[in-house]
Amino acid sequence: MTRLRHARKFFEVAELVAGEGDEVEYASQAAALAVLAGIAASDAACCKSLGRRSRGQDHRAAITLVEQVTPGGRRAAQSLNRLLSLKDEAQYGLFDVGGQDLKSALRQASELVGFAEETLRR
Repeated sequence: MTRLRHARKFFEVAELVAGEGDEVEYASQAAALAVLAGIAASDAACCKSLGRRSRGQDHRAAITLVEQVTPGGRRAAQSLNRLLSLKDEAQYGLFDVGGQDLKSALRQASELVGFAEETLRR
């Protein structure tokens, strides 16, 4: 339940930051928060369904675990994969994340938070 609370808060703040000023000005920061929301949501779903979560430095290992959550794991894993493809650019990139990438990150994070909520309700 703790990881789901984290996911919700990261997502809430991502939406707030995305709505600040010029959309592109804070896009990287909002996308980075969306990535954190997706990771936390994936952890919550895996803990509930599988009794474990990915703990390594490479967050991509979590994709394989998320795929194992039923129902919905395959689609959630695709969302996590898309989010993680933005992680380095959003958090460490020399260039800002664009508006379309931000919208995609928020959409993927929202799907993962919803997936985790549904998984925890079961």
